[in-house]
Amino acid sequence: MKSEFILAFNEIAETRKLPREVVLDALRAALVSAFRRDAGLSSNQHVEVRIDEQTGKPSIWVEMEVVEDVESENTEVSLTEAHQLYPDVILGDMVLVERTPEDFGRIAAQTAKQVILQRMREAERDAQYSEYMERVGDLITGTVQSTGGDVVTISLGRAEAILPRSQQVPGERYRMHDKVRAYVMEVKKTNRGPQIVVSRTHRNMLRRLLEYEVPEIYNGTVEIKSIAREPGARSKVAVAALQPGADPVGACVGMRGVRIQSIVKELNGEKIDVIEWNADQAQFISKALSPARVSAVFLDDDPDEGRTATVVVPDDQLSLAIGREGQNARLAAKLTGWRIDIKSVSEAARDALEHVYADADLVEAAGFSPDMVSAMAGIMEKKNANRPIMPEDYQLMVDFVKVVEGQRLSEREDRRIERRAEIEAARAQVPEAAFHLPLEETDLPLRIYNLAVEAGYATAGQLLEQFYRDPEKLLEISGFGPAALKSVEELAETIDAVIAAAEQPQVVEEFPEEADAEAEIVAEAVDETPDEIVSVPVEAEAPQPSHPVEPQWYDEDEEGRRRRAELAARMAASLDIGIEETPIPPAEVPLPVSEPAEPAGEIGVLEPEAVQQEHLVPDEGEFDEGDFDDDEVDEDKRDDRRRKDKQRRRELVFDEDLGKVVARRRRKRGEKEWDDISDIEDVEY
Repeated sequence: MKSEFILAFNEIAETRKLPREVVLDALRAALVSAFRRDAGLSSNQHVEVRIDEQTGKPSIWVEMEVVEDVESENTEVSLTEAHQLYPDVILGDMVLVERTPEDFGRIAAQTAKQVILQRMREAERDAQYSEYMERVGDLITGTVQSTGGDVVTISLGRAEAILPRSQQVPGERYRMHDKVRAYVMEVKKTNRGPQIVVSRTHRNMLRRLLEYEVPEIYNGTVEIKSIAREPGARSKVAVAALQPGADPVGACVGMRGVRIQSIVKELNGEKIDVIEWNADQAQFISKALSPARVSAVFLDDDPDEGRTATVVVPDDQLSLAIGREGQNARLAAKLTGWRIDIKSVSEAARDALEHVYADADLVEAAGFSPDMVSAMAGIMEKKNANRPIMPEDYQLMVDFVKVVEGQRLSEREDRRIERRAEIEAARAQVPEAAFHLPLEETDLPLRIYNLAVEAGYATAGQLLEQFYRDPEKLLEISGFGPAALKSVEELAETIDAVIAAAEQPQVVEEFPEEADAEAEIVAEAVDETPDEIVSVPVEAEAPQPSHPVEPQWYDEDEEGRRRRAELAARMAASLDIGIEETPIPPAEVPLPVSEPAEPAGEIGVLEPEAVQQEHLVPDEGEFDEGDFDDDEVDEDKRDDRRRKDKQRRRELVFDEDLGKVVARRRRKRGEKEWDDISDIEDVEY
C-alpha cells in the first residue's frame, strides 16, 4: 500500500508535468536549506538529505570531523560515535553523521514550503522552454486571450504566445476566444517563463499547412521546391515529384480542390497558385507567370549584373502577366530567383528591328534576308497605324524576336568569356600573396591609398589585378590621375619586395648603455693627442647627446685623488713636449661615468662649414700645473674648468671632401687658430 507521501509526491509530479527526479531534487534542496537555517551551519559544511521513498521520512546527514573530545556539536563527532558507523575511521577524518532533529518534520514543512514552490516553478519554466524550443518551426493552435495594443496574446494552456503586429496578416481581425493556428518563430528564455513569438505571415507557415494537408508531401513523394508569399493576398508554390509518374500539382490540389481549399480557408481566402517545378529555367519561369501565356523567354546570367530573364508575352496577356500592381511578376521573380523583364510581342519586335537597323553585322550574323527585314518593317507600320494584324504576322514577329535576341545573347556571352580570360590573365600576373596583403602595408602615398580604399580596393592584389586588366578604369576614380597611376605601376614592379618585407619580422635596434660607455672611453683616448686634429664621423642614425656630457668620477677617496693628480701631471707635461704617442693604460685611468643622454632626433644633411654648437664632443683642454693643487683649488671647480676648456677647443663641422661630419680642434696658444683636418677616426657615441 502506498504511503501518503508517495501519493502526494506523484500528484505533484503529474500536475506540474515534471519528472520525479526534478521534484525529488527540489525537495532535498528545500530540506537542506531549512536545516542550515535552523542549525546555523556554514554554507561550506556539507549537508545531505536522504528521503525514504516508501514512508517519505527525511533524514539529515552532516559532515563532521572525528576528534577525541567534542567541543562543537555542529562540526565535530567523537571517535567512539564515529566507530559505530565507520569502524576504520581515525582521528582527523571527515565523516557523515546523522543529525535529524526531533521536530524536523514541522520545521521542514514551514521553512521548506517557499523553497519547494520556487524550485518547482523554476523547473516548470525550464520544462516549458525545452518543450517549445523543440516546436520552433512548427504550427501551434491556441486561443486569443487579449488583443490590446499591437500585440495579440494567445493562450497555449500552460504558456502564452504573442503575435506581433508585423506578423499579423493584413485585414485579419482577432476576437476573444477565437481559435488561431500560427507558426512558432522563436522562443526566448525570461525570468517569467518562456516568451513564445508566433507568426501568421511567415512563408514556412504555408509549407507546414501543405505538409499537414497533403500526405504525399509528408511522406516524401512530392517535394516543395520554393514558396513566394504575400500574406493575405496571393502565394505561389513550386512542387516537384520525387517518384516517377506522380502528379505533384494534382496531389496538392486534391480531388475537386478539397486540399487546397482547406488551406485557403485557414489563411482567410489567400489565393494559392501551385506550379510544377522544372529544371529548365525558361520553362519554369513561363509556368511561374501563370495564368498568363508566355511566347518566349531569354535568359541572361551576367556575373556582375545578376540573372535577368526577358519574357515576351502576347499583347493581350501583358497586363495578366504583370498582375495587379505588379503582383504576379513580383511573386514569379521571388519564386524563381530571376529578375523578370516582361515585354509584349509588339514591343519586343520593335526593339529587335531597331537593333537590326543599328547593327548591320547583326543581320549577317543572324542570317536574315532583306525580304524578311522588309516584311517586319511592313508589319510594324500596320501596327502603328492600328490596322489588323494576322495571326501569321504575330508568329513572324515572335520568330524574328527569338532570332535577334538569341544572337545578341550569344554575342554578350562571347564578351563575357573574353572578360573572364582577361581577368584570369591579369590575376596570373599578380602573386597570390598580394591578395592577402592589405593596402596599408604597401608603400603607396597616403592620398593614393585613401582613394583606393574609398573605391573599394582593400588588398594590393585587387588593385594590381585592376591595373593589369584595365588601367583606364583606375583613372575613373575621382582624384586618381596619371601620377597616382604611376605609383600603382611602381607598386606592381616592386610587389615581390613589398611582400617579402611584410612577411619579414620587424627587428627593433637597441642601444645598450655599454656601447655608450665604450664610446666615452674612445673619445677620451682620442683627446690624449692635443696637437693633432681629430675628425670624428657622426653616424646618421646614431642618437646624439642634446648637451655636453659632464664626466663624473667614481672614487672620492685618497687613492682616487692621487690617480687624478698623476693623470693631470702627465697631460700638463704633454702640452710642453708635444704629442704623447703612448695611450694611458686602461688600468691606470679611472673610467668616466656619464648620465644616459636622451636620444636626439634624426640628423639631417648638414651644410658645409655649418658648425653644430649644440653637439659638442667632450675633449681635454689646456691647463696650468697650478690648477691641480689639491690644497688651494676645489676639485669641483677644477673639473668645471676642464669641461669648459674642452668645449671651447672642439667643434663639429661638415667636410666636403670626406662627405661627412667631423670634429675639428684648435692648437695651443700662439699657433694658428685652426689646424687642417689630418686624421679621421670613427667613434660611436
